[in-house]
Amino acid sequence: MFKDLCDFRNFVIDNEIKFIDFKVIDLAGRWHHLTITASRFSEKILENGIGFDGSSYGFLTVEKSDMVFKPDLSSAFLDPFSEVPTLTMIGNIYALGDKTQRFEGDPRYVAEKAEKYMKKTGIADKALFGPELEFYILDHISYVNSSNHMEVYLDSEQAEWNTGKRDIKNLGFKVHHKEGYHVDIPYDVNFDLRNSIVLKLEEHGVPVKYHHPEVGGPGQLEIELSFGGLVEMADRTMLTKYIIKNEAVRHGKTVTLMPKPFLGEAGSGMHVHLQLFKNEEPIFYDEHGYSALSRTALYAIGGILKHSPALMAFTNPSTNSYKRLVPGYEAPVSICFATSNRSSVIRIPGYANKPEAKRFEFRPSDATCNPYLAYSALLMAMIDGIKNEIDPVKEGYGPYDVNIFDLSDEERVKIKGLPKSLEEAADALEKDYEFLLADGVFSLGIIKDQIKRMRQDASRVNMTPHPLEYEMYFDL
Repeated sequence: MFKDLCDFRNFVIDNEIKFIDFKVIDLAGRWHHLTITASRFSEKILENGIGFDGSSYGFLTVEKSDMVFKPDLSSAFLDPFSEVPTLTMIGNIYALGDKTQRFEGDPRYVAEKAEKYMKKTGIADKALFGPELEFYILDHISYVNSSNHMEVYLDSEQAEWNTGKRDIKNLGFKVHHKEGYHVDIPYDVNFDLRNSIVLKLEEHGVPVKYHHPEVGGPGQLEIELSFGGLVEMADRTMLTKYIIKNEAVRHGKTVTLMPKPFLGEAGSGMHVHLQLFKNEEPIFYDEHGYSALSRTALYAIGGILKHSPALMAFTNPSTNSYKRLVPGYEAPVSICFATSNRSSVIRIPGYANKPEAKRFEFRPSDATCNPYLAYSALLMAMIDGIKNEIDPVKEGYGPYDVNIFDLSDEERVKIKGLPKSLEEAADALEKDYEFLLADGVFSLGIIKDQIKRMRQDASRVNMTPHPLEYEMYFDL
């Protein structure tokens, strides 16, 4: 937003800004914030930063947890949810030592290094990312996890289980099980809210391609963002989640981006479309290639598919991720590629047939990821595939232009599957991470931190009795 401190100061005066708020991301992908009065913001803060405890952000391998963050003036935006005029900006994390320097484990720094590495290789000078965020708008969420009481209760105004509700005025128009895709009003009760969210996104520099109701009957929605660069799109993804959640609360609703909040209903993914350019020319297009893809694009696909089990540690880093990624359901779990095939890990959209639009889509990812790390890992896998000319056809990844689940057992068993749990994803990353370390983009520390966090999450869930277990085993 701002080029320099002078530009910033003029804006603060002109808009009567009272507070400056700083957002700093943790390893898991949550924003934390710290606020100062606008009068206290100075050149010294830009130079020296503001101190905080890095261990509280999940950076577990840090021996000395005292860190500082320095605000990025270019990332500033006027916060739409503060009663008092507040300017918000993202902070970059720095480690303290003999000299203050960028912290290798800062997810935003990883994304910056990934973009620089791509340019250094000469393969491309621009990578574009286009995520589709799926989520549920809810009217109620409550949960209890105590030693003698485990419960979760979700409710959505438009859900079919409310067709018989009589304690309040009921006007019908409930959405049937898995029949929410593109439903029109009055079924689409969140239309005005969604419009409000999208207008705020556009006002804050996040272009939106389109938005619509998704398959899930209890209020599932999708907002697809227009393309942007790696760091730019990771910033936009965080801002999108921030605006979605806070605008929903303003309207008396709540939101979950969990991959599988409902039993039996459609899961929520975050499909990511990928493109590479060099000198403003698309390098993924070849009219004579399979699905009009160039050899470079096929090698990029080969890199992603080869490393996809390890990638899951960053693109699907929650235990809930693997309740969505179940064979035979809507989510892609087969390590293969195809055109217009939503059952494959990599899908080439059939409608994107112009050179500048030619791309492919990574379908397993979900919004529990840290977008800086997820997008960086995808780019590193693509670069590895291109550098090492990993041919997805020769590697046996397809193309499979059929519904994978319609294949015979004999044919389907030839196709490898993604990890089935968070533990398996952690195992995969432990075995395959060298491609992430190229040119120091990822550090060994952040990989170890990620694996440790994943195993802690998995252990916590695994040791907790599940209500379904009482139905299955209580009487034995």
